[in-house]
Formats: sequence, C-alpha cells, structure tokens
Amino acid sequence: MLLTFCKSKIAHARVTAAELYYEGSITIDADIIAAAGLFPGEKVEIFNVNNGARLETYIIAGKAGSGHFCLNGPAARLGYVGDRLIIVSYALVTPEEAKALKTRTVYLTDDNTIKA
Repeated sequence: MLLTFCKSKIAHARVTAAELYYEGSITIDADIIAAAGLFPGEKVEIFNVNNGARLETYIIAGKAGSGHFCLNGPAARLGYVGDRLIIVSYALVTPEEAKALKTRTVYLTDDNTIKA
C-alpha cells in the first residue's frame, strides 16, 4: 500500500503577477523552489487563502531572488496580485517511509523572501 504524503509546502506566498494568456502553470522564484525541495515541472496543489480557490498545476522556475509567484493560464482567473497562496507537493510512500518523513515547509515574508 502507498500513502499520499505531504512532501513540501510553501506557506504565505504572495502572488506577484497573473498571466492569463499562457499555457498554464505557476512560475516560482528558483531559490524558493530549491529551498522547498521542489522541481521545475513538478505537480503542485495551490490553495488561495484569500478566496478559497484550489487548483493543480506544475512549476516553472522563475528568476532566482526575484520573489516572483505568477499564476499562468487558467490559474490566473483564480487569484489576484497580492493574494496569499499555500503551495503543496505530495509523494507516494510506503507506511514505513512515511514514519521517517517530515514535510519540508518554507515560510515567506510579505515580500516573498524566506523567513529565517
């Protein structure tokens, strides 16, 4: 049996842009992707704290150090610049693996820098 386990979480990201006419995805600052243990192309679930919207998409790496979080394509309809997001990725693991795993969480400040 495999369990769906929360692998990584980015908490309190602030949307910096929304590009409706794009194929889809979320663009995230490359430094934040690395800190959260995520990968470009990885599937993520996004929760918009401001309006309750939930969506699934994949990550595109943005410029490192930019603090950029851009909702692309249809996702742009589900959030506005300034909205707060929680971004989560999951892994399929055995119950034995789950006992040893801990979710890697990155908390962000109001300007999308990593809290120390």
